[in-house]
Amino acid sequence: MNQPWTPRPKPDQAERLERRLEFDDYQATREFLERLNALSETEQRFADISFGRTYVNLTVRPEVDDVPVGPAEQAFAAAIDALLDP
Repeated sequence: MNQPWTPRPKPDQAERLERRLEFDDYQATREFLERLNALSETEQRFADISFGRTYVNLTVRPEVDDVPVGPAEQAFAAAIDALLDP
């Protein structure tokens, strides 16, 4: 089950958005990662990712340190969400 984006403010770390996506198999995971790569190259914006065979963990951070999550991060997260329905 895919989780929604979750804001993660911490006193000792910058604010960020996190989300875990789960896929049925490696092929679906790989196809999503390829779409994410294309989006990132186009936008010149890159999420932190970790992944396994059937999941992807994403973190979207503000482009400037010590700035709260704002409209630019929300828009990038929404663009990532749109990749789930190719």
